[in-house]
Amino acid sequence: TAWVKRLLGVKRAGHGGTLDPKVTGVLPIALEHMTKIMGSVVHSRKAYVCVMQLHGDVSEERLRDVAKEFTGTIYQRPPVRSNVKRALRTRRIFSLEVLEVRGRLALLRVESDPGTYMRKLCWDMGLVLGVGAHMRELRRVKTGPFDEDHNLVTLQELSEAVYRFREEGKDDYLRRAVLPGEVITCELPKVVLRDSAVESVVNGAPLAAPGVSLLTSDVKAGSQVAMF
Repeated sequence: TAWVKRLLGVKRAGHGGTLDPKVTGVLPIALEHMTKIMGSVVHSRKAYVCVMQLHGDVSEERLRDVAKEFTGTIYQRPPVRSNVKRALRTRRIFSLEVLEVRGRLALLRVESDPGTYMRKLCWDMGLVLGVGAHMRELRRVKTGPFDEDHNLVTLQELSEAVYRFREEGKDDYLRRAVLPGEVITCELPKVVLRDSAVESVVNGAPLAAPGVSLLTSDVKAGSQVAMF
């Protein structure tokens, strides 16, 4: 984020979830006042592609069966090298696909709750398989609404976009690199306000039913919503 702040000349920048050292992939960065709503991305679903190193020979059929066992709600204790208390916690694995197997290497794609430790998932799968396993490589391919296959850019591409704008006055690349802030909220339940209620809500007044013009069906008590 410090690099992005210097490059773009902004005062504030915040990211949507830490990447551990040697982990690559998607890291959304919000600028200026949009950092206030970045928490919705931090607490959103994550998707990873992971290389798992098995410590013994296992059939592909057995590996796929165990992957199915780890789909759904699982119990997980953070690894020894972590920054949080090592208390047992529940996490949801929405999908766990075995994409490819080569010898003792397995390529997995996992979609999970935030705060799920992939290296611990690999260790636990190895335990159930009876041969042991560890995570060899990890890449985050999706976090919330941000998917690496759709309109995301590298730091190098951002640098080139800024150079093009400053030297040539062309902002087409920069507009592709810096997305509208509304993208952050696109997966949240939505509440549309009546024009008469907007000023009151913006100034801190509670929202009452008469001030609501429309709401989506996924709005539930206690849920975080985006208001328009």
